[in-house]
Order: sequence, then C-alpha cells, then structure tokens
Amino acid sequence: MSERGRRWRWVIIALIFSGTLINYIDRQTVSILAPMLQRDLHLSNLQYAGISTWFLVTYSLSMWAWGAAFDRWGNRVGYALAAGWWSLAEMAHALTRGAPSLGAMRALLGAGESGNWPGATRTIAAWFGVRQRALGMGLANTGAAVGSALAPPIIVGLQLSFGWRTAFLATGVLGMVWTAAWFALCPPDPRSPAGGEPLLAAPIPWRILLGRREAWGIISARFFGDPIWWLYLNWLPLYLSRVRGFTLKEIGGSAWVPFLAAGVGCLLGGALSGRWIGQGWTVNRARKTAIAIGAACMPAGILAAYAPSSIGALAWISLTLFGFQFWVGNVQTLASDFFPVGAVGSIAGFSGTAAGIGAVIFTLSTGWVVDHFSYTPILIVAGVLAPLATGILFLLVGRIRPLEISPGPLPT
Repeated sequence: MSERGRRWRWVIIALIFSGTLINYIDRQTVSILAPMLQRDLHLSNLQYAGISTWFLVTYSLSMWAWGAAFDRWGNRVGYALAAGWWSLAEMAHALTRGAPSLGAMRALLGAGESGNWPGATRTIAAWFGVRQRALGMGLANTGAAVGSALAPPIIVGLQLSFGWRTAFLATGVLGMVWTAAWFALCPPDPRSPAGGEPLLAAPIPWRILLGRREAWGIISARFFGDPIWWLYLNWLPLYLSRVRGFTLKEIGGSAWVPFLAAGVGCLLGGALSGRWIGQGWTVNRARKTAIAIGAACMPAGILAAYAPSSIGALAWISLTLFGFQFWVGNVQTLASDFFPVGAVGSIAGFSGTAAGIGAVIFTLSTGWVVDHFSYTPILIVAGVLAPLATGILFLLVGRIRPLEISPGPLPT
C-alpha cells in the first residue's frame, strides 16, 4: 500500500467510527426513553421486551444479506444504503402512536442498522494489514461504546428540551448527514485511488464457508457472547430506574459510565493484540490471549446483582462491558485472520445474524424473568455466557491462521 493509501485509511476508519457512533445513538434512543415510553404507552416489561425483539429479529435476519451485499457491491455503495435506511427509520419513530407502531419502527431500524458491522469488518479487512486489523476493529467498536455513552445525555437533553419525538428526528438527521459525508469521501469501488487493496474481491460460495469449522467457531461465539452486550444496551436504563431508583435525569448523568469503560476496552483490546504481534507473537497467541482476558472480565456482572450500592453496581457493570468490547473486537477480527477479503463480509454477516438470534432469545427471556422474578437470575446467566462462548470458540477454530480457500469469479 502506498504512503497516500496508508494515510487515507485513517480517514476511512474515522468515518466508520463516526458512523458506528451514530448507529448506536439511534438504537439507544428507545431504551433510554423506556421509563417514559412505558408510562406514556402503558407498556409492561414483557411488551417492552417484545418491541426490543422486533429490532433484534430484523437486525439478525438482515445481517447476512448485508454481508452478501457488501461482498458483491463494495463498501461505498453498501454503507450509503445501510446508513440512509437506518436514519430514515430512526426519524420515522417520531410518528409512533403505540406499541404496534413502535415495534414496526424498531423492525425497520434493525433491518438498516444491521449493515454497519459487515461493512465495518469488510472495509477494515481491505484497508488494514493483519497487525492493525484488531486496532481497526477496536476503533470501530469504540464508536459503539462512545455512541452508547453519549446517547444518555444527548437523548435526555433533547427530550427534556423538546420532547421525545424531536429526539428521534434529530438523531435521524444526524445519520443522513453522515451518509452524505461517507458517499462523498469514501473512494469509489472497486479500487481506491489512494492505493488501497481492491475493495471488491472474488466472493466465496456460502457452502464452502459454512463447511469450515472456523466459521462455526466465530458464529457460535457471537451467538453466546453478544447477548451480554444487548442485555445492558436494552435494559440498563430500566434496571437503574426500577432496581436502583434512578430518575430519568440521573440515568442521563450516569448510564454513560459503563459504555465509556467499554470504549477503553475497544481500544485496549485491539491495540494490545496488535502490539503483541509486532513484538513477535503469533497471531494465534495474540488473538487468543486478548479474547481470554476479555472473557475473564465479563462475569463481573454477577457481582453487580449483589452490590449494596448503585456505585458498586455501575462499577461491576463497567468492568463487564470493558471486558465485552476487549473480547468482541478480537473475535470480529478472526474473520479476516482466517478468510480472504471476498468472504469477510459474509462471515461477518453470518456471525452477526447468530449474535442477533442469541440476543432475541435472551431479551425475551429477560422480559419474562424480570416480570416474574428479578434481574438477579439474568445477571447470573449473563456472567456465565462469556466463558462458555470462549470455550466453544477455541475448541472449534483451532490454530488461528489464513485458510487456503478458492474463490469464485469476480462479481460483475
């Protein structure tokens, strides 16, 4: 890659970071406003779980399609379509009048937002070498964490000043601005004028990809591990309100803290594995060490259930989300460690679909358990999922190394 190409890739990662940030502000809007929406729309915990599930269902089922779309049409067009879609869907939330319409808007949002991660994974695989890919994914995941941290004060501020419908409109407009910036600045496919790798590559047939145990290792890890993130993304404001007695203003002032910790985990997890590779570690040793460290942190959520103070609970939840992002950035990078660029979007799509299905099951279970018991059983189960996901991953993938896979013809 030329010197100009090496500089240009940081423009690309800055766009991915900011797009992911907006993506997560949009998806957080309903969960942050949940105490008010539950009151205004008369929603039970199970009904709220159902509305959240509509997002997750379309998010999961659409991700494999976005992965294939990015592999076929490239990153510039794929990202513009996905971001434009989810931004319009976010704005449409302002029209909701009850649980059915809110569920429909969440479904539309999920279908668009699912394009973010296949696009991010594939773009980073094209622009970053093996040493820096985990850092690139860490920066992209930092957008998720920073967006989740910024969402509470931004959305609560908009709601208190202008009402909750304006909060949806304003965050949707922000996404439309980003879409225009991406399309203007991202190099056109199939080859970057900045000298990057080809952004369109020969695709790998799905039957070949799904015949590899390495693919199933990544898919299984995301299925069992990602519900931890979605638990706190969807339920943290309600947990703080119902269990810890926080007001909406207090939620806006404190719910960002665990996501700030998650952002640190994103950067540190990606930077450390890349540094270890630079020091002579094998990719296998570096990635697995980083993944194991992240997995060891996530059972801290169990301690949050028994923390005597709200500060203590937030501290343990912060360690959990730090560990999750430390873990997931390296797990996501495995797609490009194992597979060629022409398969990365599809693998990211398959694993994202699995992550969404796991989150759907866990979100519905959370609504039922909280209505009938409490948050404690859910926090305990979530704490066990990370070691389970990591054990299955290591068992299936074996040694991390590039696979010899023959591609199909270049798409026309």
